[in-house]
Amino acid sequence: MYITQEADYAIRIVRCLAKCGQRRDARSISEEVNVTLRFSLKILGKLSGAGIVRSFKGNRGGYELAHQPADITLKDVLGAVEGPYAMSRCVGGEGDCNCGVTSNCAVQNTFKRISDSINTQLDAVNFETILEEEGCGCGC
Repeated sequence: MYITQEADYAIRIVRCLAKCGQRRDARSISEEVNVTLRFSLKILGKLSGAGIVRSFKGNRGGYELAHQPADITLKDVLGAVEGPYAMSRCVGGEGDCNCGVTSNCAVQNTFKRISDSINTQLDAVNFETILEEEGCGCGC
């Protein structure tokens, strides 16, 4: 099981902005993270809509983080592009479970515990930690 390509790219884009520490234009971001400009703009739009990234129009426009890297978690970024993480649809609260059990489903309870654990771990990793792990105290 893997995260989607869009989620992977979103993490790379936020990491790029965290590493840089300043406003960047979409083209330079897309080149650095090796994602097409069109797809980068789509992801930047979602990140902006979620309040993770700020966008600026005009000659001095571009994108920058809306918060410090320490205040942005993997859970925030994945949630911005994919929605809340749930291991199974029957845990996601969408009513998509079709197992026929109306209450106290052991499988649903197990998936919920696993989903909660993963969400806790995703929420514990922020972009400052990621940059520290790779030894990056640098700007662009």
